[in-house]
Amino acid sequence: MSVIVMGEFRLPAENLEAARPAMERVVTLTRAEDGCLGYSYAPDLLDPCLIRIAEKWESAEALAAHLAAPHMDEWKRVREGFGLTGRSVTMYEIASERAV
Repeated sequence: MSVIVMGEFRLPAENLEAARPAMERVVTLTRAEDGCLGYSYAPDLLDPCLIRIAEKWESAEALAAHLAAPHMDEWKRVREGFGLTGRSVTMYEIASERAV
C-alpha cells in the first residue's frame, strides 16, 4: 500500500536563503532512498515563508526507514537553528489511486 505524506513548516524570511542548502541536501538524499516515489519542499506562492512538504512512498516501511536515515537526524539538528516553526506533517495510506 502506497503512503502519501503532506505537511508544512515555517521559516523566518531572513533565514530562507541560509536554509536552502540544507533543504536541498535532505531532498536530494531522500529522493535516492529505496521506496521513495516523490519528495519535495516548496514555498507557498502567497506566503514564501510557508514551506509545503509532499512525499510519496512505496510503503509505510519505506517511510519508516526514511525517518531513521542519518540525513534525517542531521536535518532535525540543523533546522532548529534556522528558526523552523509550525511543523505539521501527516501520513496517509492509499488503498487505490487514479489520475484526475
